[in-house]
Amino acid sequence: MFEHIAVRRKPGSVIKGIMNTGNFQFTCVLGRSGASVSKRESDGATPAHRVLVPRYGYWRQDRLAQRPQTKLPLTAISAHDGWCDEPVHPAYNQPVKLPFDASHEAMMRADCLYDLCIVLDWNMVPGRARWRGSAIFLHVAKEGYQPTEGCIALALPDLLHVVARINQRTRITVFKQA
Repeated sequence: MFEHIAVRRKPGSVIKGIMNTGNFQFTCVLGRSGASVSKRESDGATPAHRVLVPRYGYWRQDRLAQRPQTKLPLTAISAHDGWCDEPVHPAYNQPVKLPFDASHEAMMRADCLYDLCIVLDWNMVPGRARWRGSAIFLHVAKEGYQPTEGCIALALPDLLHVVARINQRTRITVFKQA
């Protein structure tokens, strides 16, 4: 079981990182603006120098042959699953059911990013603050490790390896410096 995970930028890169679990290292990718201690909605930054806790996750039952192994609660994504990213809405930074009137992300995406998606506890209740950032997930990386909108992303085989070894006691720290 991974109790502590450290994520650091690769030297010379703002967006590419190294996820270190002690015995394992994985290439990962961060937000398009790198890591920031002043995370704001839509800034493209991954929250840094805060402990992030994996809470639960989603997976695409139609794309993955079997339910990923994990100690976290995991729900199959449906076409009605979304995530509110509208800072002034009461459901800000929470799962919602689609259709939904305010700004949101659909969890069932055409790309593969949320085929396996772990919700991290960034800016969640209690203590949720408007404009502090929403939908901070651990998810599948784009081809070529293109930057995220603020999440941490790994290649699917690496993500499956990590998810099988984390639980709600795991602590993830993103460091701004390499």
